[in-house]
Amino acid sequence: MSVDHKPLFSILRWTPSWRLPEFAPLVGFMSCAALAFCFVRIADEMVEGETRAFDERILLALRDPADLKRPIGPAWLETAMVDLTGLGGVPTLTLITALVVIYLLVARRFGNAALVALSISGGAILTSVLKIGFARPRPEVVDHLVAVQSLSFPSGHAMASAVVYLTLGALLARTERRRAVRGYIFAVAGFLTLLIGVTRVFLGVHYPTDVLAGWTLGAAWALLCWLVARWLRPRDNETEQPA
Repeated sequence: MSVDHKPLFSILRWTPSWRLPEFAPLVGFMSCAALAFCFVRIADEMVEGETRAFDERILLALRDPADLKRPIGPAWLETAMVDLTGLGGVPTLTLITALVVIYLLVARRFGNAALVALSISGGAILTSVLKIGFARPRPEVVDHLVAVQSLSFPSGHAMASAVVYLTLGALLARTERRRAVRGYIFAVAGFLTLLIGVTRVFLGVHYPTDVLAGWTLGAAWALLCWLVARWLRPRDNETEQPA
């Protein structure tokens, strides 16, 4: 009769429990709450006027001291920023969303199509409501290098790009089991989101806190949509295959 000498508790036996299906949603929920809290703090400081000195200091640092109409850096940098900021514009994001939704419908993935459409349209509505509610004017300390018409807080480009690129990134990552591929997908989505936000400040059409607010709330919204998608349609096999 053999005796099993395996310890009742060990690191090796504990480690797989971190892959329980409940762990990822818990982290996602906590991250979503933390991002929403950051947005509330930024908004509160903005309303009280505590961020104005910080905002204006950053905007002025990105302009030629001798001529505030000219941004720092070579001429091609301004052209590049104008082109790149379009990646977060309404026409571009609407086109990307429509193409993805049509693809999902053709692929008969109707649940995913509805989720993408509702997530992104819901994020757009939320952005518009918040802009009207906070009614923060656009920066006046420097000239705008692109035409703008809407209000300033939160940044629509920053929030919309976070919602669209992070939501689509999460949807695409669910089809991959290799960590390296999933990491690359999220890195690209995050990079595009950050880049678009930076262009808005560089071009003088948003305060830095507008962009920070857009990033945090947009990421929180994308996470919330991911949690809903996971709850509605959990992946059949949560175990990861080694890359």
